Amino acid sequence: MPFARAIDAEIHYEDSGGEGPVVLLGHEFLMDRTMFASQQAALTPDFRIVTWDARGHGRTRDEGLPFTYWTSARDALTVLDQLGVERAVVGGISQGGFIALRTALLAPDRVSALVLLASEAHEPTTAELTNARKFLDKWYEDGPRPALAEYLARWLIGDDDWYRAVWVKRWLARDPNATEVAAGALLNRDSVLDRLPEITCPTLVIHPTRSGVPRSHARELADRLPNARYVEIEGARQTVNMTHPVAVNTAVREFIRDLAIPPVRDFSARPGSR
Repeated sequence: MPFARAIDAEIHYEDSGGEGPVVLLGHEFLMDRTMFASQQAALTPDFRIVTWDARGHGRTRDEGLPFTYWTSARDALTVLDQLGVERAVVGGISQGGFIALRTALLAPDRVSALVLLASEAHEPTTAELTNARKFLDKWYEDGPRPALAEYLARWLIGDDDWYRAVWVKRWLARDPNATEVAAGALLNRDSVLDRLPEITCPTLVIHPTRSGVPRSHARELADRLPNARYVEIEGARQTVNMTHPVAVNTAVREFIRDLAIPPVRDFSARPGSR
């Protein structure tokens, strides 16, 4: 089982392999790398799809300490280091997009392009913070948790009964304390709006119109990035890559093919590599 070793964590990842352009994908809050199963199936072998579990999620092992999405961005780079990959397309959905933006800011030379789904560059709104605190307080109580999980599944996924059942089962098996720590990164994230002009790599912004991200925030993200392409998927909710895989996969495939990224080169033995 592959892990990339950070100083205080072992980051679990899955690599489709192959010689196509590397696409590193980060998942939504409370989910894990498996939410990209449709992308792995559809986009390989043209692309080498690498998915990974953030701290507090999936099979990644960490010490349960508070962290930020800047920490997670360094974790993403650690995965690339483990694979010996010098440059990659870095992307993600919502939380994964927050991390991808910070990865590009930390190491612009390592990011050939960004793919951002249902994401934004803003800090949390006051309403988001208030509602999240109420939700988390109830999440600790055994009685309300199943109903909260069902509500969350419908908000994130929509009408797909199968996907909702899969994720509700996983959420109810989670340690509530791990959820609290992971939520700290989400709710304490800083705005990177003013730094978006620093990100000059090509970027694909995909906005599902029924996601929790306001359209105005998604549009501002695309407008402030110097080299962004904006795509809307009408009627889709937050987990658009699962519920509308054909639309997402088509947009991603066309975007990356237009970049004409050269074959992967191993830089693991390069002097000064991480």
